[in-house]
Amino acid sequence: MDTSSPAAFVNAENLNMFVGRRVRTVVQVQRNEGGMVVGQSTDGHQLTIKSAMDIPVSHFMEVYGIVENTQTIRAEVCTDFGPNFDPKAFDGLCKLASDKFKHLFL
Repeated sequence: MDTSSPAAFVNAENLNMFVGRRVRTVVQVQRNEGGMVVGQSTDGHQLTIKSAMDIPVSHFMEVYGIVENTQTIRAEVCTDFGPNFDPKAFDGLCKLASDKFKHLFL
């Protein structure tokens, strides 16, 4: 396991703290636009994922990539989590990973 460049667990709310850095998040796909996916983050905001694989609309997708700005991630790896995923649980993980238990995740 490569630990030289860890990926923070983020939702849209804390994406601004990681511009230019590697992150991991989950979005629900709203639409595909030829290599770009527009999705809803687990905290309800719209994000654009560049270089994303073609994943069906309404499926949840894990994204591992570099934050370009507060609304855009350039994907390195995407994983289809299917239509059954609990976004509230992941959002809770993001909140813990960026606050009280940050030392466990980075």
